[in-house]
Amino acid sequence: MKQNYIDYMNKLGRQNVPFLFVINYIGDDAIIKPLEEINETEIKYDFNGITNCSSTPIKDERDIIWNIDMPTIDNYAKGFNIVRRNIMAGNSYLVNYTCCVPVKTNMSMEYIYNNSKARYRILIKDKLVCFSPESFIKINNRRIYSFPMKGTADATSPDAESILLSDAKESAEHATIVDLIRNDLSKIATDVRVDKYRYIDYISNNTGKIIQTSSQISGQLSSDYRQHIGDIIASQLPAGSITGAPKKKTVDIIAEAEDYQRGFYTGTMGICINGNIDSAVMIRFIEKKEYEYVFKTGGGITSKSDYNKEYNEIKQKIYVPICRDDKDD
Repeated sequence: MKQNYIDYMNKLGRQNVPFLFVINYIGDDAIIKPLEEINETEIKYDFNGITNCSSTPIKDERDIIWNIDMPTIDNYAKGFNIVRRNIMAGNSYLVNYTCCVPVKTNMSMEYIYNNSKARYRILIKDKLVCFSPESFIKINNRRIYSFPMKGTADATSPDAESILLSDAKESAEHATIVDLIRNDLSKIATDVRVDKYRYIDYISNNTGKIIQTSSQISGQLSSDYRQHIGDIIASQLPAGSITGAPKKKTVDIIAEAEDYQRGFYTGTMGICINGNIDSAVMIRFIEKKEYEYVFKTGGGITSKSDYNKEYNEIKQKIYVPICRDDKDD
């Protein structure tokens, strides 16, 4: 299956056919469609303004219901302790540990898609909605870019930026991921460099505002890269920011610690047009499970992590980027 969709993306790249790709976390399931074949009643997307449909906000005067059923801190600690034990044994320096949280809301997936404000949005009918702030890779004029996002804090806290930027655990986590991404890009590019390091993003949502830190890393692709679009994307999966380092061993630790299947959560979604790519890591993710929604979320664990703090950070990330008060935009 994996090689089939890689070959198909290579073919579309060679033929200069614009296409959408949605690839799951472990890389064994994918949706690859030429843009002209996408039915907007089944799939809607908006990647930095490139979209297949209008998404006029849906008016609803009701108060938003948003109730989350967090795992108990003891249950969270079980997986956390597996991760921590492996880190202390030297098997990993950083592990992105995630969980699956049931959510009760009066918002439909279409409402969330239409009303959310995010750089990257996708709605797959009766399956999932994702509103991601995190770029995966971009390709423009043979230059490939990656934008790892690591480090989260409550934006309403006094001196939030300086607190986040000076946090030793968050700083080490970010540095580890930047180094990992540099190595990943070096597999398929030359002249790999860090263009920007630890800049701040503000994100507004239905529960308030948070800030996060990102970096920009880039490299130069070969002149025939369009013939290998599928191979290039596959070489970067799974994304370093949602696995950890070293990547291969960390993926094994994640499989041991997490008690659910990520599916498309923490996979990648994007579009390729004229050899240029814009894509996102599929975080901030709601999936439909029979008669309920689940919100999949997580965070990076290092040797400096405290499970109470990590547990509270997960709570901060369970949001939809919808603000009804224009003053908060």
